[in-house]
Amino acid sequence: MSAEQAADLYWDPFDVELNTDPYALLRRLRDEAPVYYNDRYDFYAITRADDVERAFVDQQRLINGRSDVLEFIQSGMDFPSGMFIFEDPPQHTKHRGVLSRVFSPKQMLALEPQVRDFCAGTLDPLVGNDGFDFVKDYAAIVSSRVIGLMLGIPEGDQKAVREHVEGRVTPGQPRDAQRSNFEGALYAEYIDWRETNPSDDLMTALLHVEFEDEHGTTRRLTRQEILTNVALLSGAGNDTTAKLIGWTGKLLSDHPAERRLLVDDPTLIPDAVEEILRFESPGMQNARYAVEDVEFDGGVVPAGSALVCSMASANHDERRFPHPERFAVQRKPTGILTFAFGTHFCLGAALARLQGRVALEEVLARFPSWTVEEERAVLQVTSTTRGYETLPVCV
Repeated sequence: MSAEQAADLYWDPFDVELNTDPYALLRRLRDEAPVYYNDRYDFYAITRADDVERAFVDQQRLINGRSDVLEFIQSGMDFPSGMFIFEDPPQHTKHRGVLSRVFSPKQMLALEPQVRDFCAGTLDPLVGNDGFDFVKDYAAIVSSRVIGLMLGIPEGDQKAVREHVEGRVTPGQPRDAQRSNFEGALYAEYIDWRETNPSDDLMTALLHVEFEDEHGTTRRLTRQEILTNVALLSGAGNDTTAKLIGWTGKLLSDHPAERRLLVDDPTLIPDAVEEILRFESPGMQNARYAVEDVEFDGGVVPAGSALVCSMASANHDERRFPHPERFAVQRKPTGILTFAFGTHFCLGAALARLQGRVALEEVLARFPSWTVEEERAVLQVTSTTRGYETLPVCV
């Protein structure tokens, strides 16, 4: 069935109510309108796993150069130099390559002792309490400590940086405010300090790294490129990882039998983290801009169109995942699209998985059971992400 034939269906990423509990609607889109057109906001959407995966690797026809966020694509916003997630090759290849040197799985694994210390130090004071906030008292603190450690942001400043990042994901920010978020002015003083006080952190590395750019020139990053990279990494490291750990708290409260499996056999935890990433993707969708017509099973996305690729839907596609609405920590899911795919596969995937695993191991070691206080929990939904802002639990 083509997008035009599914006239009774309506979905858009800006409707908070539709996206609070989106999976029944996303299933209808997969079945009835796999290439969906929204005439109100003039964009196309794809929802099947194979289509989303194919879109992510089609970097010649479906580009990132106008952003991977629908509203940015449609606004025509320009971005500061170095915003590699909103670039195409060869610029993207060169800029991403600078950071990929420090984001290898091996280097991320080397951070495990410090991540574990952060988790333990955050949880230990909570032992003996009747409850705590799984996000405010745990997930948000751990995620900010880890990315703060990597970047070189002093511990005393990490709370303020985290609050700044949380403000960035508030829906409806003006265009000028959105662009300023990427310019990284908040981090300028840290960069100034590191110029004369180098340390073993990512900011220092960015100040001194040399690379060959897309023009064949060997150079260092400009100041704006450094600021943009730090702002990008700080935002991603604080927000989506905290959402992952938050979803861990919610899903294992909702499925106590699955949680008991993990308590009894902690070797299942890595697979459980993968299932959490599948079942509740912190990043709901990425967008692309079509520079040529692109045909999918169900319709054509015309040149000049914005295309929304729903990872959340793809991860629930029964064509790839049997019984996708069942949360099962022993599933061993393969082919999830939470971190996108291809050239723009999330640079921080290994770090997110590490934090998710260690955070779960440490919380289960102290709190083998908990129950979410549903009436006090606050779910935050934006056009790109979905996760808990607050998640009080009783233990």
